[in-house]
Amino acid sequence: MLLNEVYDYAKEHMDKSIEALKHDLNTLRTGKVSTAVVENIKVDYYGTPTPLNQVGSVLATDATTITINPWEKNLLKDIEHVIQVANIGVNPNNDGEVIKLFFPPMTEEERKKQAKKAKEFAEKAKIAVRNVRRDANDKVKKLHKDKEITEDEEKRALDEIQKITDSYVAKIDEIVSKKTDEIMKV
Repeated sequence: MLLNEVYDYAKEHMDKSIEALKHDLNTLRTGKVSTAVVENIKVDYYGTPTPLNQVGSVLATDATTITINPWEKNLLKDIEHVIQVANIGVNPNNDGEVIKLFFPPMTEEERKKQAKKAKEFAEKAKIAVRNVRRDANDKVKKLHKDKEITEDEEKRALDEIQKITDSYVAKIDEIVSKKTDEIMKV
């Protein structure tokens, strides 16, 4: 019973590392432009910093264009300004109705940079997973020290935690490999 709680703790926290990794990877640019590029940009909406997708529709209209259509046209100038300040690599085009972001096709060098960032995100996630493993191992060792489990149970538990860790590291590698393929695909 006690050990299952430790395993659940490890899995739950390792799942959070995977979620954080996916979120980080969504900010990377691939051959196809994604609305995630503007996900973290907020515009002042009646005194409240508000994500763009909550003040209008944000769509990737084709492989290189994002269109932002605010529900209130008086926000166009503000949205244009926050996009310029965010420095996402393109200038907003405001036609008085919508804002269009035209992203040039990625160069080989840009693709390699994005792939390198993906690997950095993977490393960050693996470190987080290993930190969870360490915490889980410490909990198991404490259970043994407090005589709540036997030495054999401790050894089996540490092995199980390592198996869980290995499976999460493999998941991270798989997710990042897919993302890198997506980035490098022309």
